[in-house]
Amino acid sequence: MKTRIDRREFIKFAGAAGAVAGITLSLPACAQTKNGGAAGAKVVVIGGGYGGTIAAKYIRMMDPSIDVTLVTGEKTFTSCPMSNWVLVNMHEFEWLTHSYDKLAANYGITVIPETATKIDPEGRKITLKSGNTLPYDRAILSPGIGFKWGAIEGYDEEAAELCPHAWQAGPQTKLLHQQLEAMPDGGKFIIVAPPDPFRCPPGPYERASLVAHYLKANKPKSKVIILDAKDKFSKQELFVSGWQKLYGYETDNSLIEWVAGSSDGKVVEVDPQRKIAVTEFDEHQADVLNVIPPQKAGAIAEATGLTDDTGWCPVDHKTWESKMQPNIHVVGDATIPGSLPKSGYAANSEAKVCAAAVVDLLNGREVGEPTWVNTCYSLLAPDYGISVAMVYRIDADGQLNSVEGAGGVSPKDGNSAAEAIYAESWYSNIVDDMFA
Repeated sequence: MKTRIDRREFIKFAGAAGAVAGITLSLPACAQTKNGGAAGAKVVVIGGGYGGTIAAKYIRMMDPSIDVTLVTGEKTFTSCPMSNWVLVNMHEFEWLTHSYDKLAANYGITVIPETATKIDPEGRKITLKSGNTLPYDRAILSPGIGFKWGAIEGYDEEAAELCPHAWQAGPQTKLLHQQLEAMPDGGKFIIVAPPDPFRCPPGPYERASLVAHYLKANKPKSKVIILDAKDKFSKQELFVSGWQKLYGYETDNSLIEWVAGSSDGKVVEVDPQRKIAVTEFDEHQADVLNVIPPQKAGAIAEATGLTDDTGWCPVDHKTWESKMQPNIHVVGDATIPGSLPKSGYAANSEAKVCAAAVVDLLNGREVGEPTWVNTCYSLLAPDYGISVAMVYRIDADGQLNSVEGAGGVSPKDGNSAAEAIYAESWYSNIVDDMFA
């Protein structure tokens, strides 16, 4: 029985066609400009991940007369989505890394592997770490997340070198991988899960699942413990069902233990040297302590005055233009995205809508009515996948909300092996959409 109308077909299409689904469902009606009124206009995109690459590429595809510069911060991109797979040896680290070369060669995008340090909204000028400046008519930021260092007592940037978060892929991923492999059989791998909102809501629970899979094969006397600030989490029913099938969840021999916030799961202090997580009433000794701290928008967004008191960026969802500063658009994890999650696919979909809006605005056209799509896969084991899919639009009250009946979650009796295949297909296709 289907969970929602046409859900199986939607999931199959989204997994196999990946990025194409985002193009079809995300873009407002906007014909490619051949001799656009925007000729010579300058757009600078900051952030070379799931949102920034797409915004830069699709602006050039829709209107080649617009000059687009992509400020990436690094020479290559390392994906945080799918990094849990690398953590447990399902792929090599290089699988996460991607070059910007084709964006420059195929689309005429100027790629600058520097960090943007300052934005002048009044002067419409961006300063780079080198001291060079970039003028813009419109700027698009996809700065990702920052961390609220010190929100958990004892956990700061220095502590993260002992108890890695691995929530920004790269050296942290490698460090957590090394600690997992060095952990003794019979040890405890403790994950401190953050409060909402945060990047990739099912991510900590996928990590727990795949670490449990690794332990089952390599260190069977060990255990994963999730200390959670929350009482519920994304796709919880599906995760619990899978944990019961795969890891003996809620039995005496379970490889996974989840402690909810109301059951004293909220960690308030960390001793990084001794790898101890402290809750209100207890202390938990870890062999590997993976602390994922509370999050906020990336630093450049905060420094530019694009964030409100939540720490995230409020935007007009029709255009993704900032509500705090004119002529600056924000997409991806840094935003307040309505009902959309902070996911890679959502960033991709947001960036396409934003790109179309920017092209329309620069050409003096009315912005179209957009829709968005999100598909989010999680693995509980290499051959056991689950997913959620949804289409979104702006409702009658002007809010970005899901379309009733337009998606759903994996049925409990679904083909979890096929969903695992779809998950890898999703990654392959969305990476092609970003970099090919």
